[in-house]
Amino acid sequence: MPVDALAADLQSSATLAELADIHLLMSCDQQIPMEKAFSGPKVLADRMDGLDVHRIAEADPEAFATIMATPPAVHRFPGSMAKRVQALSQFVVEQYDGDVTKIWAEGDGAAVFKRLKALPGFGEQKAKIFLALLGKQFDVRPQGWREAAGHYAEEGSRRSVADVTDQKSLLEVRDFKKAAKAAAKK
Repeated sequence: MPVDALAADLQSSATLAELADIHLLMSCDQQIPMEKAFSGPKVLADRMDGLDVHRIAEADPEAFATIMATPPAVHRFPGSMAKRVQALSQFVVEQYDGDVTKIWAEGDGAAVFKRLKALPGFGEQKAKIFLALLGKQFDVRPQGWREAAGHYAEEGSRRSVADVTDQKSLLEVRDFKKAAKAAAKK
């Protein structure tokens, strides 16, 4: 499925209460193309008869790893990614009663950023990207969100998944990343 269709499907089908799949998407967005990362939550939902952080958190680790590894695998490294997704789900269940919207429901941008950064598998960069994704594509805009998300929140930027809305923007994000990597090598 092209990224613009995936992004449109994500936008049209996701409510704030259903953003658990986006958290899982973000934890899977490592060492794989964005299109693959976008499809991960849907693949999991299809295989698990729905996407529920409680069920993922409580799943037998070996059984969950098998779900992630069944062809086509959800990720290039399904075993390690199964552990990451399960750890993230367990954290959300333990800290937020399984309700990811509690992560951004209160506080300003700096507070939301701090809570995102505390998620397993999220560091500073991923937390900023996710905050920008919330602001740019889901209208979750606590006061100061742009400052907390840094360059990723810039209007018209093409730096991350927060900026991908169609095939053209995907290619622009890829070009930006390629240029940034080349500049870092100099």
